[in-house]
Amino acid sequence: MKIVLLGTAGYHPNARRHTACVMLPELGLVLDAGTSMFRVRDHLATDELDIFISHTHLDHVVGLTFLLDVLYQRTMHRVTVHAEQHTISAIKNILLSAPLFPVKLPCEFRPLDTEAMAQSEAIASRGLSIAGGGTLTWFPLQHPGGSTGFRLDWPERSLAYVTDTTADADADYVELIRGVDVLLHECNFRDGQETFARQTGHSSATSVA
Repeated sequence: MKIVLLGTAGYHPNARRHTACVMLPELGLVLDAGTSMFRVRDHLATDELDIFISHTHLDHVVGLTFLLDVLYQRTMHRVTVHAEQHTISAIKNILLSAPLFPVKLPCEFRPLDTEAMAQSEAIASRGLSIAGGGTLTWFPLQHPGGSTGFRLDWPERSLAYVTDTTADADADYVELIRGVDVLLHECNFRDGQETFARQTGHSSATSVA
């Protein structure tokens, strides 16, 4: 299973890297939609696309507005953006408000709410069924405005995506990601900047390790 790190920066893109976006092309699965979202077009390998958004901050959602180009002249069966309901509401009411973006995106929005989705989606006992026979579960992270972490489990492999939070060995999410084969965890600051990391809801190197 291939993991493509399309963007790994925070806050703003620069000459070396774009903001958060991770793709598993063979599964048609994307984690966050930062400024690097335009690169998804080069890796599309399925006619279904599931985009999971961790939180509403602009560096993680602005790439949704690139979908018109990403999907241009592509025949897609379904494109779904998954996020917590308050995140979806913010995206629709602010980022996609008519004065800012007066075009309807070629996607549907689904809330990460087990009770609300159980009537129409295949919900496994631990979370949401995803491509490849896997299951996605989500959990809250400490970050200004809130954030969501994801764990993806398949029969023979697992992945956790933890972005925009302050790493702490005693954090509640640690037990939820224990044992994963691959952990993608934010590390926005170097050692010596721990105080600033905590003030901004981010992590430093040794804390993550």
